[in-house]
Amino acid sequence: MSVDVSVVFPTYNEAENIVTLIRRTDNALQNYNREIIVMDDDSPDKTWLLAQNEKNPRVKVVRRINKRKLVTAIQEGIDAANGKVVVWMDADLSMPPELIPKLLARMNRADIVVGSRYAPGGRDKRPLLRVLSSRFINTIANLVLNFNVLDYDSGFVAAKKEVFSKLRLNDSGYGEYCIEFLFHAGKKGYKIKEVGYAFTDRRAGESKTAESLYGLFKYGMMYLHKIFSLRFGSRKK
Repeated sequence: MSVDVSVVFPTYNEAENIVTLIRRTDNALQNYNREIIVMDDDSPDKTWLLAQNEKNPRVKVVRRINKRKLVTAIQEGIDAANGKVVVWMDADLSMPPELIPKLLARMNRADIVVGSRYAPGGRDKRPLLRVLSSRFINTIANLVLNFNVLDYDSGFVAAKKEVFSKLRLNDSGYGEYCIEFLFHAGKKGYKIKEVGYAFTDRRAGESKTAESLYGLFKYGMMYLHKIFSLRFGSRKK
């Protein structure tokens, strides 16, 4: 059976969220031939086992031993995907799987569709400091990279599988991979659209991103370095 859409969840210690996430995603996509791919980095809380215990034939679980890298988990999930469109997103329920059909609906006019906190209709409902830092990074990215993307480090992306015959996710840092992917996709002429949605903080489990002022500054500097190296470093080649 052909698969319309593959949804990739990179997971590490998401036992409190994974079952709800799988069920909501499967329900949201009931009008599509779909598969859900859980790429778990051998979670001590046995996220992978809970996903397996769902015994849903549309769910594939890959337990990656001795690995803990977000980007390689996503890329390996993309490689394993059979769908004409591949979606990846966080597994902490901060991103609503109910948005996926809206992303897919835009694929008739795009190669890549981004679930966006900052496009019309979008909202970032996290604490103010995190919102301001993210807004700042994305404003700089929009000005410097010049591809009219409002949420460069979204991490909630749908892309035609054929895109990955020419592009792969670069395992650099944390959220920088998304900035780099969208930049190179734009450079290659792929059409990118955005769909706004309300982004919330995780409700359960431990955050994998920076929470302190120092952490936000550290990651912010890494993101800025990536943005400027993409824009100006390419001129040297």
